[in-house]
Amino acid sequence: MPNSQPKKILIVDDEAYIRLLIEQTLEDLEDKGVEIITCDNGTDALQLIQSEQPQLVFMDVMMPKMNGFEVCRTVKHGLNLLQVYIVLLTAKGEEYDRQLGQEAGADRYITKPFDPDEVLDLAVQILKI
Repeated sequence: MPNSQPKKILIVDDEAYIRLLIEQTLEDLEDKGVEIITCDNGTDALQLIQSEQPQLVFMDVMMPKMNGFEVCRTVKHGLNLLQVYIVLLTAKGEEYDRQLGQEAGADRYITKPFDPDEVLDLAVQILKI
């Protein structure tokens, strides 16, 4: 019997054009039954992760209300939702920032500008499509 739970990807970025770019990168997956959800701040992201239980989250670090590190830390260490694969997608490329991401529990750290093929390949790999 196929997995009845739909596969979901959450895209979190306060820049509308970045959200759109990631959404367009992943839109072919919608044909395979993947639901794409978006929001523009960390507080909403945290609520959506709890209510929608996405398997994969692409999240910016620098956002209003709650930054990506805080959201990641809360999801992985506070809520213990270890099955949620979190990719921090950010312009902050310093080694210090990567280390903060790792400490927060991020599964992957990708710097902007990102390669759309890398994002799509990662989504396919994580969701096992």
